[in-house]
Amino acid sequence: MTFNPTEAGAALRLPSDCSISSIRSIHETIQEALGREGPLEIDCSKVNRADLTSIQLLLSTAKTGEAQGRPVVLTELSEVLLNTIQRAGFAGDEIIDKHFPQKKGGS
Repeated sequence: MTFNPTEAGAALRLPSDCSISSIRSIHETIQEALGREGPLEIDCSKVNRADLTSIQLLLSTAKTGEAQGRPVVLTELSEVLLNTIQRAGFAGDEIIDKHFPQKKGGS
């Protein structure tokens, strides 16, 4: 996962493994990123392992950002992440459009 917390407007790039086995370190990095000013952009292009914990973390991040008045933007959603969202019971782009209306790109 790459992220430069000192760079304003920097995107956080999720790692390829966003499953439960690596979610703790991803959560810590997102918490650090939420401590910065401005919107949080999360690049999801490299995700090739995802599960329900990934979706829970992204939704929690969106809600935290909203509570702080900071938009959370998902970019370049991988096919794996999109499939995981659908398998979690969300129809099409429902979850993305509702919680991440600023999304850009994607598969």
